[in-house]
Amino acid sequence: MWRSRLIFTFFLLWFFLVIGKLFYWQVLSYNKLAAAADKQHFISFTLPALRGDILASDGSILVTNQPAYLVWAEPPKVEGKKRLTDVLSNVLKMPQASVSAILDTSNALWVPLARRIDEDTVNTLKQQNLAGIGFEKMGKRYYPEASMSAQILGFVASDNIGDDKGYFGIEGSYDKELRGRDGFLRQEKDPYGFPIVIGEGERIDPENGRNVVLHIDKIVQNSIETKLKKGIEKFGAKAGSIIVMEPATGAILGMASYPSYDQSSFSEYDKELYKNPTVATSYEPGSTFKSIVMASAISEKVVTPQTETDEEGPVKISGYEIRTWDNKYRGRINMTEILQHSSNVGMVFVGEKLGKDKFLDYLEKFGFGQSTGIDLSDEQVPNLRPVNQWREIDLATATFGQGIAVTPIQMIRAVAVLANGGKLVEPHIVSKIIDSFGNETEIKPKVIRQVITPHGSKVITEMLVQSVIGGEAHYKIPKGYRIAGKTGTAQIPVAGHYDEQKTIASFVGYAPADNPKFVMLVTITEPTSSPWGSETAAPLFMDITSDLLAYYKIFPSP
Repeated sequence: MWRSRLIFTFFLLWFFLVIGKLFYWQVLSYNKLAAAADKQHFISFTLPALRGDILASDGSILVTNQPAYLVWAEPPKVEGKKRLTDVLSNVLKMPQASVSAILDTSNALWVPLARRIDEDTVNTLKQQNLAGIGFEKMGKRYYPEASMSAQILGFVASDNIGDDKGYFGIEGSYDKELRGRDGFLRQEKDPYGFPIVIGEGERIDPENGRNVVLHIDKIVQNSIETKLKKGIEKFGAKAGSIIVMEPATGAILGMASYPSYDQSSFSEYDKELYKNPTVATSYEPGSTFKSIVMASAISEKVVTPQTETDEEGPVKISGYEIRTWDNKYRGRINMTEILQHSSNVGMVFVGEKLGKDKFLDYLEKFGFGQSTGIDLSDEQVPNLRPVNQWREIDLATATFGQGIAVTPIQMIRAVAVLANGGKLVEPHIVSKIIDSFGNETEIKPKVIRQVITPHGSKVITEMLVQSVIGGEAHYKIPKGYRIAGKTGTAQIPVAGHYDEQKTIASFVGYAPADNPKFVMLVTITEPTSSPWGSETAAPLFMDITSDLLAYYKIFPSP
């Protein structure tokens, strides 16, 4: 009896084992086994798609594809392998051993030989009438404007499996849209790898990538790139950047940084240059930040332009002494004069009137400590210190832009709030995407929130106009125009203390003040001719502003 049960149990277990194995093969491993079977019976060859173009706002090309080809071989059709190897090695500049190894590939109907080969080289190969050699058109990135806007645009390189991929800038952020969808050739083969003439075959043509149109205006971009480079040379600076933005919509009209690199030979440059400093690096904004703090206090109605305070000497806070930048003290001074003379002592008073909680609340409202949402892949977001770590001295120094880190794109977006009636907008580089059928997808402006009232925007704008008129760089103002703005000079923190010899000079402003067409931020890193923003960044700002006002046909008031 026990023998019968043992045999029965054995067959029962065997039955379930067989059922389980069949389930594993037919259900759980179906896709894997089907792919393996397909690979045994078919051979596939990728047909690369052409990347989409990147266009300026006027439709002119910033990045396109130069004629280039993928050179491939059909080993079964190769004749005279020795001669073929010699010719390919010589024309394609490849080692003979490499060419020979590729041609010896067994069980292969098609094998790639070389990518991105120029048209002249391909024509040379075609003249040789080489059996078993084919060509497929593919893209090779070409930059008609040379290195213009390199840190905005990014570049294309091979990923870890050899496929094209966009890195940094627009090429990285919009890689999915630009790269398109590869096609393929598929042919049934026999056990030796040769094509079966009457067998199953298929060709799916590639779907080329979509075109991306930017808000970038080539005239604006060329102006700021040219003048930034000249300015850096003139001031003996280490680096610099300029952003021009439409305050009402957040459209980036121009964005330049120096030093930069050439995308067509990117591998020859320091990798640190690939990042766009306007979105990927932080700095202490210095006195330009006073405009934001003053706007917050005006919005909260804790001060008015006429509110006065005593500027009789340095202010002592928690054992620290805060002075004016020029060590001059003017006695009774109102809020507009605080901005005109860029008084650190006066801003400490404004910070005390605003209070810690409201100050931190407005930092958040203006978007500091948060991503701006700009469509560039390398944006970094400097953290604000936690609420419980803000000491009295931290609040005091932050009112004049020291001890707080921002990115240039955060700073210009915050100042755009003052220019556009109080709205925080999302900055954008791309205006629309166009597919291969001509269908357009527009990227519409996005308002995040109302930060200050329209009235508050008008009040702070008038204060900033007076700041420019009564400021150190007033002699550079284009005649007949009202420009709102603020200079900034921030010492650079090094090894836990501020280096008095190294500064970031800046100027941020908008024009015309009463109906702003653009807001612009100029930063100059470590100028040696003068450390002050009023003597470096401000004149550069005014010079570019003169060009932009003329370009946009904005005429001076009579």
